[in-house]
Amino acid sequence: MINPIVNLTSSSSFSDDGFVGNFVWRRLFFLQYLQVVELMLAAVVFVVIHSLGRKRRHGLPVWPLLGMLPSLVTGVRADMYEWISDILCQQNGTFEFKGPWFSSLNCVVTSDPRNLEHLLKTKFSVFPKGPYFRDTVRDLLGDGIFNADDETWQRQRKTASIEFHSAKFRKLTSESLVELVHARLLPVLENVVNKSTSIDLQDVLLRLTFDNVCMIAFGVDPGCLRPGLPEIPFAKAFEDATEATVLRFVTPTCVWKAMRCLDLGTEKKLKRSIKGVDEFAQEVIRTRKKELSLQKEDEKQRSDLLTVFMRLKDEQGEPFSEKFLRDICVNFILAGRDTSSVALSWFFWLLEKNPIAEGKILAEISRIVNERDDLKSPLIFRPEEIKKMDYLQASLSEALRLYPSVPVDHKEANGTVLKKGTKVIYAIYAMGRMEAIWGKDYQEYKPERWLRDGRYMSESAYKFTAFNGGPRLCLGKDFAYYQMKFVAASILYRYRVKVVKGHIVAPKLALTMYMKHGLKVNLTERHESELRAYLKNNN
Repeated sequence: MINPIVNLTSSSSFSDDGFVGNFVWRRLFFLQYLQVVELMLAAVVFVVIHSLGRKRRHGLPVWPLLGMLPSLVTGVRADMYEWISDILCQQNGTFEFKGPWFSSLNCVVTSDPRNLEHLLKTKFSVFPKGPYFRDTVRDLLGDGIFNADDETWQRQRKTASIEFHSAKFRKLTSESLVELVHARLLPVLENVVNKSTSIDLQDVLLRLTFDNVCMIAFGVDPGCLRPGLPEIPFAKAFEDATEATVLRFVTPTCVWKAMRCLDLGTEKKLKRSIKGVDEFAQEVIRTRKKELSLQKEDEKQRSDLLTVFMRLKDEQGEPFSEKFLRDICVNFILAGRDTSSVALSWFFWLLEKNPIAEGKILAEISRIVNERDDLKSPLIFRPEEIKKMDYLQASLSEALRLYPSVPVDHKEANGTVLKKGTKVIYAIYAMGRMEAIWGKDYQEYKPERWLRDGRYMSESAYKFTAFNGGPRLCLGKDFAYYQMKFVAASILYRYRVKVVKGHIVAPKLALTMYMKHGLKVNLTERHESELRAYLKNNN
């Protein structure tokens, strides 16, 4: 017979042995797993320490595969311009951005005036806009002056330069500006005062400059600055297109090109917006061609840029194509619309924070007005009076130093100094925040830094690059200053501008430095007694 006690004991013995074996096996497995985890953690810690350790040398952590992309994402979501400025200050004005592997985001970023003079003047031919920039903005700007290099750029530049300096063109620009300010801008502001409401001053100024530049470029009046401030499809399409285009510069090329092929996201918005821009331009060009074909020889010749280029021929002696004419005009609208209006917006915001500077501007304007033999109403500032407003020009330049209309710009090496295709970004916004350039008071809004014995004196274009420099120096610089001074003086002489309490002012990521939330202001009428007081206190 089988002894049940023996069997039970035997069974228990086998069970204990199995349990012990299983326990030992699990423990060994756990120890092996723990070792793997420890090795992985050690590798992660090593990568983190190594990547963060490279920050001292490169300015930002450099991660395997991703490069500096995580830091860029953080910068874009916060204030990208301040983010870049901080890095450049830490890196003595220049650093190399390393993008993800196989991406197009690698570039050198600089705010050193010596480098800018090298890029924009000394070695101008060595640093063109380059294929990367042209490819990125071609859908919007085509082969226009801001996107072109070599002969294409030179031909457009030469023609535009001749026209910009002609007496006929200067007369067109000044007359159109007077009409827009006195027949549209001031009535809109007066209506706001009468209703005691606030207004987005940036929006109003954008409408003003958009109407003005369309008159200059196309010879047409889109009527953006009308009572009720109507939405103009072309203006909206143009603004949307510029916003979508700038996002390409912080997106790997393969990604945005794939989005374009699939018609997704911002690329879908860009395609739709550019269609609106093209439809407007094509309609204007067709209408103008018809007008010119019916025009008699003894009739007054138009002097807008579109008409000027229509009368010219290309290298083969043929009229320029509609595509070329469209590109010319769109480029000049980009230059003339956004730059002056956003500069004026930042100027008015800074002026409210600096009432002493505002008082000096008003004293200067009042002194010039008092020199008149007659005080006709309405008061329209004359060109020679605008020219005398040195402190106003200094104040506008100081605003542009701190908030340049084009915060960053782009060049590309052709291989003689840097590796061919290396992108070079010059951070104009950061330059205004460099103690090495502007001194210990670089953070202060100080118009006096632009004055010598009371007269306005400009700085080197490679220290103050708001209007670019070298052969690509802005053709419209003089007109831009005239336009800004005329508008600013016309508003300040009549109204006090106060930013709405609690309104948030921050820059927007775009080709030009828009205020993200606009500039909401309240206006109150300025009385003559107040102007006399400013004049008395500043004599």
